[in-house]
Amino acid sequence: MKANLRVSVQAMLLLLAMVLATVARADREPLDRVIAIVDDSVILQSELDARVQTVISRLSAQGTTLPPRSLLAQRVLDQLITDSIQLQRADRMGMRISDNELNETIRNIAQGNNLTLAQFEQQLTAEGLTYAQAREQIRQEMLVSRVQQRSVGNRIRVTDREVENYLAAEEARGGNVTEYELAHILVAVDNFNDQAAARQARDKAERLVKEIRNGRDFRSAAVAESDASNALDGGLMGWRPENQLPSLLADVVPELPLQEPSEVLQSGSGFHIVMVLDKRGGAQLVEQAKVRHILVRASETLTEAQAEQKIRELYRELQQGADFAELAREYSDDPVSGSDGGNLGWVSRGQMVPAFEQAMLAADIGELKGPIRSQFGWHILQVEDRRQKDVSDELQENSARQAIYRRKFEVELQSWLREIRDEAFVEKKLDSDDNGDNA
Repeated sequence: MKANLRVSVQAMLLLLAMVLATVARADREPLDRVIAIVDDSVILQSELDARVQTVISRLSAQGTTLPPRSLLAQRVLDQLITDSIQLQRADRMGMRISDNELNETIRNIAQGNNLTLAQFEQQLTAEGLTYAQAREQIRQEMLVSRVQQRSVGNRIRVTDREVENYLAAEEARGGNVTEYELAHILVAVDNFNDQAAARQARDKAERLVKEIRNGRDFRSAAVAESDASNALDGGLMGWRPENQLPSLLADVVPELPLQEPSEVLQSGSGFHIVMVLDKRGGAQLVEQAKVRHILVRASETLTEAQAEQKIRELYRELQQGADFAELAREYSDDPVSGSDGGNLGWVSRGQMVPAFEQAMLAADIGELKGPIRSQFGWHILQVEDRRQKDVSDELQENSARQAIYRRKFEVELQSWLREIRDEAFVEKKLDSDDNGDNA
């Protein structure tokens, strides 16, 4: 009995010592506390402190004058609340960031700043962040971006008329107009009523075109045989903006390959041959890939893990000989391309999200690539062909469309953020007197 009593007292003393040690540590290191309740989640003081330190480090590095820390903390807390609302939405939508995707993003951030991963970690330490904290912040930023694209992007439409108006305004401001350096040969006809002379002049012009295509120098031919006033200058017309081309050349020059003579053109003064020596401005020759894909994305009925499992099953079926177009029509979550067997048409650099584009550029013709994770979901892609194409007009149109989209996205994003904040329950606990902010 005495032995049992002695053991019991020792256990009580040990427990009391542990409690006292905990209290002592609490005196030295205050316990983390909840500073805001946001729907089904909370924001801790440690989260706020870490984010404030990150913001201070970035502003200081930029040479920006810092506001009072209390004001900065309020602004950062508001941002954390907004982020929490979006992260909870992302969770309900089944969105996840895999470790591989997060690691790849971190490597890209480091490379974009010309840093190795070790140097990147050192920079984070200098900013007061641990590598684990930075990973979590980046993961959350990726999820926030993804839920914004899904929720806000679907609310935006850019019409062809808006693009036309944008391009017209850009041109009026002297925007991205293609210019051509031209050379010209004229075989003059004094009187087209003289059919023999006219026929002889045309024959000469067609002979010159054939000789130039077979290697004769255009400028030498102009010096020797052109009837134009600039013949002794090698037929040079100089640089001409596309919107200032002579009417005879307006439809011909934009379609003419560099250093190739045109067909014979007729005007009231005779027969003409034109060559584009060079061009600058809007014109750009780019490589395009004819690509098709299958998209599977998480939804309210399909978790991220289930979406990944499904895309891997489809990939195995394709490797075993399944028809790509049939699987795309049946399973792809891209309704536009899916109904067309997954066909995305001819795609240039910069048109697709980075993960998709990287796989597309690395793929051989006919090769399957996947599964690939992008902000839109899981992809399998196949490049069917490649080509070089002058896409000046397309690039200008795409640039205009993207500019309009970004402008609308920023406006719509602010509206959407106000909506979700109004729908959320938020209670701030910044001091001992809890201030309720129920929205």
